[in-house]
Amino acid sequence: MVIGNTEIGRDKKPFIIAEMSGNHNGNLDRALELVKAAANAGAHALKLQTYTADTITMDQKGGLFDINDPASLWNGKNLYQLYQQAHTPWEWHKYIFKYANSLGMLAFSSPFDETAVDFLEELNVPAYKIASFESNHFPLLKKVAETGKPILISSGTSKLNELYESVSYLKECGAKELVIFKCTSTYPASAENTNIKTIPVLQEIFPDCTIGLSDHTMGIGASVAAVALGARVIEKHFTLSRAEGGVDSAFSLEPQELKSLVIETERAFLSLGRVQLDTQKAETKSRQFKRSIYAQKTIEAEEQFTLENLKVIRPGDGLEPKYFETLLGKKAKRKITVGQPITFEDL
Repeated sequence: MVIGNTEIGRDKKPFIIAEMSGNHNGNLDRALELVKAAANAGAHALKLQTYTADTITMDQKGGLFDINDPASLWNGKNLYQLYQQAHTPWEWHKYIFKYANSLGMLAFSSPFDETAVDFLEELNVPAYKIASFESNHFPLLKKVAETGKPILISSGTSKLNELYESVSYLKECGAKELVIFKCTSTYPASAENTNIKTIPVLQEIFPDCTIGLSDHTMGIGASVAAVALGARVIEKHFTLSRAEGGVDSAFSLEPQELKSLVIETERAFLSLGRVQLDTQKAETKSRQFKRSIYAQKTIEAEEQFTLENLKVIRPGDGLEPKYFETLLGKKAKRKITVGQPITFEDL
């Protein structure tokens, strides 16, 4: 598949998406700083989230409208308050996208309702991301699929039958190029509940899709390991500094960490190579440093080879060490001076 002018697939290097989310802290200048930091780190794409508090929920309190989980980063708020704080003003999008493009990055977003799709179409985004919590929003799925653009969808909170149903519906509505993210929708996610062994299984279930990881863990270890298991798209939240705060900053990468993510996931991909069970060309010169049999004393013609006049050392010009015991007791055919390798011609 192709997003913008970038090819994505199993035989392509990992595609790294820097998710800004609400880490701009309501400041456009900071948002643009984040764009620059992502570009400098080598991210291939920048992603926003396109919603307002009113397009995603209602201004209600009580029940599930309130966040009452002591373990949540957003404990004590209601949903409306959280999304008011975290949303990216729609009037910023064109400036952020334009700046990202000028720095060589693709830029797109996660729409959270149909009006957001209409808005993003006006900005000619190259792709759409369906967030985990929106994967059952069929009216939204239909609207996005009908654009004909590549779609990335997260699996967080979904059972397999629900994910399969959503992907099937996207295809029925016209989607042709899909990325499915393994995703754990806890913030932050732990390494233990990330379960990236699921990635090759998802590839078997959805053979015509590209598989990725939307990674909410701290650090980059899970993402690097995911690439080794077949993920080819990695999405990570990022911030300028976790110390400066922000709605998602606690589980976001800082710029140097994002740079390491880009570098190390590419290294992980390149290291996969091919199945190699024999010496490869790059190792040819190194073979000279394997051990072999040498004379550690001068050995006269017709003198027997012994433990005292033979030694297994580096380099590897002589007979292989597997012949050492076979040589013992045999006679030298010619004089061999100290430091010379023993060869079959010496027997």
